[in-house]
Amino acid sequence: MKDRQSSDDEVYEIKKTVLKSPIIFAGFVGAGLVGPLSVGYVIDKLKMEEIGYLRSRHLPPSTVFMQGRLRHPFRFYANNDGTICAIICEITLRMEGLYDIISTILDWAEEKGSHEIVILDGVASATHDDKAFCAAEDDLCRVMENNDIKMIPQGFITGVAGGILNECLVRKIQGVTLLVKASDKKPDPLAAATLVDAVNRAYHMNIDTTELRKKKKRIGADFKELSDKYTEHKKIDSNMYM
Repeated sequence: MKDRQSSDDEVYEIKKTVLKSPIIFAGFVGAGLVGPLSVGYVIDKLKMEEIGYLRSRHLPPSTVFMQGRLRHPFRFYANNDGTICAIICEITLRMEGLYDIISTILDWAEEKGSHEIVILDGVASATHDDKAFCAAEDDLCRVMENNDIKMIPQGFITGVAGGILNECLVRKIQGVTLLVKASDKKPDPLAAATLVDAVNRAYHMNIDTTELRKKKKRIGADFKELSDKYTEHKKIDSNMYM
């Protein structure tokens, strides 16, 4: 970990945790906010603890206030065993400086011995079909297809998800994006639940998604401002298509 005063971009660790080559799940703001919703749900159900946050001059000066709590908008978590980590970002990221942010994330991941990062994301759609798709290199796509997660036939992935996948190609860490069709107008907990179900199948977990599927009204209220920000940002920069 870099010294707190020596870098514009760093993962600042608030808790010393022994990590054992963890798999990393990451969620960023996108269609239906399914990234933060699904990863946040995984964090909650696995009782993961916050271990750090990203400090960067490329992040907008903001904090998250939700359900009576202030928190950093770009946080890192780990489970008790140190085998699973999660990254959750609850603000929209500008294209400027994105490469530095991605490099900082993957430098940290490699330092912790991680060999795989899984990005949970959504593709804007008017309907949700309860299916999950993947984008990755051939070997990972075959694993996903064995778990009823089809490879996208073609597509163009940009933004932080595309940047991480691209950077993983030249590092000793595999990158995969799990995708669902999700609303581009409001938070979509049903699509987020489909992502968590896909994680269950692919990574042999048993996270019950019933609660997430029932949280539609509360999630809509809690994430309305963030959803509005994403909708505004989307007019300038589209994340992906498939």
